[in-house]
Amino acid sequence: MTQVEAPAWTPMSADEREAFDRDGYIVVPSVLSESEIEVGRTAILGAYEKGKRDGTLGPTGALHQLSPIAGVPELAFLLDHPKAFKYIWSLLGWNIHVYHSHIDVHPKINEKPKDWWHWHQDGGRQNREIETDPRPMLSVKLAYWFSDVSETGRGNFTVLPGSHKSNWLPGPPSRGVPWPQPEGATQITANPGDLVVFDRRIWHARSDNFSDITRVGAFFGYTPRWINIRDEVADLPTRPEWAGLNDVQKQLLGAFGNGDGDHQWGHFPEKVPLYGALKERGLLDSSIPALIP
Repeated sequence: MTQVEAPAWTPMSADEREAFDRDGYIVVPSVLSESEIEVGRTAILGAYEKGKRDGTLGPTGALHQLSPIAGVPELAFLLDHPKAFKYIWSLLGWNIHVYHSHIDVHPKINEKPKDWWHWHQDGGRQNREIETDPRPMLSVKLAYWFSDVSETGRGNFTVLPGSHKSNWLPGPPSRGVPWPQPEGATQITANPGDLVVFDRRIWHARSDNFSDITRVGAFFGYTPRWINIRDEVADLPTRPEWAGLNDVQKQLLGAFGNGDGDHQWGHFPEKVPLYGALKERGLLDSSIPALIP
């Protein structure tokens, strides 16, 4: 499946861009239709049930599965869903791929877990090895919700608004030391089908789910193609599912290029599927540097 429904491609608005730059994230309601929510939720819960059978769930019975498209190809439509994907190419341009993705299922926990400082910025060693202040954005993540997190206490995605311009967050001397939440920490509330778009630099964490509602979400991180993919998708071209993907989806999963890096560095725009898709739709806005060929 490549797309359940196909709305027209449009760029993010100036107001959305301003809010994203100010806060480091935006919440977009009703991105997915009811049928898309059902398809996604069913597929993710299917992976959760498989994890149960295989004994691969976490110690609290939660699923955190990396590289989901490799195991759950039914979710491929989320890679370039026009209502969500527009935020990615509007911010990062056309020379991109998905470098890191995961699906998550967190059922209710019945007791408070051991203290652990979960606050972080995405990107791993980028945050230790890049010298600038603030660090560059480099990647943007889409978080799709397939469960009701319209109230706090349901494992909500928690952020520190505006913190994406800060390289450092005061915290404990080590992650296991009890420590209060950062001042201004905000649990984001959302309904099934809503989307959170966030700058990888924003300081964020997952809160604990003490509710009777199982938390279900899918996360896709996009970055320039000259940054290596973390997801394990190398064997996808050999699988039958690959034939059902469109060229933009294949680009996002690491296809195209002759192995020397030039293609991934964007030296041949006309051979990059997303460039062609945006050009065909008249969406290569020259006022946005990332969209210039």
